Amino acid sequence: MLTLDNLRLTQNDWHLEANLSIEQGQHTALIGPSGAGKSTLLAAIAGLFAPERGRVLWQGQDLVQIPPGKRPLSILFQDQNLFPHLSIAQNLGLGISPRLRLSPEDHQRIENVLAATGLQDLGTRRPAELSGGQQSRAALARALLRNRPLLLLDEAFAALGPALKTEMLHLTETLARHHDFTILMVTHDPEDAQKLCPQTILVADGHAEPPQPTKGLLSHPPEALRRYLGTPASSC
Repeated sequence: MLTLDNLRLTQNDWHLEANLSIEQGQHTALIGPSGAGKSTLLAAIAGLFAPERGRVLWQGQDLVQIPPGKRPLSILFQDQNLFPHLSIAQNLGLGISPRLRLSPEDHQRIENVLAATGLQDLGTRRPAELSGGQQSRAALARALLRNRPLLLLDEAFAALGPALKTEMLHLTETLARHHDFTILMVTHDPEDAQKLCPQTILVADGHAEPPQPTKGLLSHPPEALRRYLGTPASSC
C-alpha cells in the first residue's frame, strides 16, 4: 500500500496537502487544473521534491529519507529521458546497471522485454531512429527491467496521437497487470483516466483528495473539477 500521511508540499506561496492511501496493484489517475500540483506530487513520491512535512509510506516504510534511485519505483516523463547517444538496448540496460555492466543473463532480459513491448530487432537503433510511439515503448521497457512495484506516469504519453496513446495505455495496463505494478498517472485527459485507471485522485485547491471511482467522479464532478473540465452545472 502507498500512503501519503499528513504530506504537505510548499513552494513560495503555493501549497498542496495529501492524506490518502492506494492499495497495491491499483491503477490511479491524478487529474485537476494546471498548476494544482499533480506532477509535483509525483515528484515528491519519487524523491525529486522535498516535502515540508509528512511521510510517503510504501508497505509501511517511510521513503522520505531514501534517495530517489533507491526508492521502489520508476517514473516515466513525457520526454521519455532516453539518452540520444546510446542505442535502445543500452538505454534499457541502464535500468539494470547505471554503468552498463551487464551479464549474458541481463542481455537476454533486455531482448525479452524488447519483444514484450514490440521492439524486437530495434535494440541497436538510437532513439532518433524510432517513432514517438516506439520511444514510448522503449521507456516503458526500461521501467519493466527496473522491476520496481510503483510505476509513476507524468503525462508520459501526452505527446502521442489518439491512436498511439490508446495503444500505449493498453500495453501499459497489460504489462502492469502481469507484473502487479501499482500505477499513478498524471493526465489532463479524462478519457485516459477512464481507459487505464478505475480510480482517480482529484488535485485542486491545495488538496489531493482520496481516490474515488473514476466513472463516478467524472459523471458527477465537484465544482473544482467541473470548472476545469468545462462541464455545465446542469449536467452534474
